[in-house]
Amino acid sequence: MENRIHIFDTTLRDGEQVPGCRLNTKDKLLIAEELELLGVDIIEAGFPVSSPGDFESVSEIAKLVKNATVCGLTRAVQKDIEVAAEALKHAKHPRIHTGIGTSDQHVFTKIKTTREDILVRSKQAVKWAKKYVEDVEFYAEDAGRTENAFLAQVVEAVIAEGATVINIPDTTGYCLPEEYGAKIKYLKENVKGIEKAILSTHCHNDLGLATANSIAGVQNGARQIECTINGIGERAGNTSLEEVVMIMRKHSWLKSDTRIDARRLNAMSRLVSEKMRMPVQPNKAIVGSNAFAHSSGIHQDGVIKNRDNYEIIDPAEVGVNESSIILTARSGRAALSYRLEKIGFKLAKEELDVAYKQFLSVADKHNVVEEEQLKELMNALAISA
Repeated sequence: MENRIHIFDTTLRDGEQVPGCRLNTKDKLLIAEELELLGVDIIEAGFPVSSPGDFESVSEIAKLVKNATVCGLTRAVQKDIEVAAEALKHAKHPRIHTGIGTSDQHVFTKIKTTREDILVRSKQAVKWAKKYVEDVEFYAEDAGRTENAFLAQVVEAVIAEGATVINIPDTTGYCLPEEYGAKIKYLKENVKGIEKAILSTHCHNDLGLATANSIAGVQNGARQIECTINGIGERAGNTSLEEVVMIMRKHSWLKSDTRIDARRLNAMSRLVSEKMRMPVQPNKAIVGSNAFAHSSGIHQDGVIKNRDNYEIIDPAEVGVNESSIILTARSGRAALSYRLEKIGFKLAKEELDVAYKQFLSVADKHNVVEEEQLKELMNALAISA
């Protein structure tokens, strides 16, 4: 693969922060197992110091996962890092993910300190983490709103201390893609030692730009994307794993791809939705129930003639059996004929014309015409299969 992008899945940490989506350890283990089969490179299993339950989940996932890196989140606090190291001690490939806020907004109003102190704390956190694991990721919280020159200072300092991955979060989902991409480019060009670390995107969806920002990051040199299944996460959510994976696969000119087995995406989406009791919006890209559904006559006719007319993804690529031709009052003769053939009725042109007139009467009374209603229509017209 010319330019492999690492997929860092944080469904079990950032995704689980959605109110009402708390998982027990058994469900976390099930999802972690499926994430590994999906092909994610890093599983962020939780925030070990936050609760005994989170500690147990991270510890059990660390024992279970064999191929993917297992990651635990911490603040830039010694106790957090010690607890994470303990939780990760059985991991075949452990990673500690530590960091601190770097924007003036966070430095002065949340942490209530100075930029100089943030530099000291950042370096110290990486030093502590390096005592326990070789693979240390540093996050510069609210990097999206951090002045680039100071962000570069922090990044350079933590790389010098041994950080292997640098996470550049757009914590509030504020950045425009051009702005976020330029930030990654600035770090690539202005940080001494940047070649020793992987730059990572971690974008939130407050303005609906998480996926676009992540791709802009990749276009400018980021080599890891932090994301969640179905894009779940705090507030408006995180970057959607299935979206970034399929964007890179459909746009080969990006010369970037992942290890993800896309055929598992649909089933993975359903599992997370069910276990987290978080419905997937029907029009959600890639995994929504309407992602491959067609109800307007013009679209249906085009898809029936050649799928590429209206579908850039073959449903089978992402684990969906087939496109759906949904019969409504907007459907045309081609769609009716197609659906009737599916249930065994092959009509001549004259029969189809008669059936279509009757179909429109039924469709005007119902949102969607189902298979049973089609059979009743055929019976009424005395047409047998």
